Amino acid sequence: MNINYLAVLVSAVVIFLLGGLWYSPVLFAKKWVALQGRSMDEMSGKAHPGMYVQVFVCGFLSSLVMAPIISHMPHIGLVHGMGFGAAIWLGFAGATSYGTALFSLKPKALWAIDSGFNLVSFMIAAAILSVWR
Repeated sequence: MNINYLAVLVSAVVIFLLGGLWYSPVLFAKKWVALQGRSMDEMSGKAHPGMYVQVFVCGFLSSLVMAPIISHMPHIGLVHGMGFGAAIWLGFAGATSYGTALFSLKPKALWAIDSGFNLVSFMIAAAILSVWR
């Protein structure tokens, strides 16, 4: 098993930055907040530094766990890496989070925003880890 730990770290940083963009007013913040039945004023200032560290660790763990799986595959390249990331999301994160969202009675659009972030994160991580071995 040959893991490129620098690629894992870079992948985690990219996922973290994507989250900042994904949940910003540029993309989905307003809709995401509204779907939770809150206002932007209620949500502003609620995050603390420890939350950002924990979110970074989550992205790092996703990349770290994906890396040995990809290392056992033949060189698959960018497009196949992204497809692999999408398949992993579909079978694990997408399916399980959708079931949870159904029984939590959360709006499907809220699930789509949150799970869409995970989908794109998995695809990016898999692409980075596939290409940068």
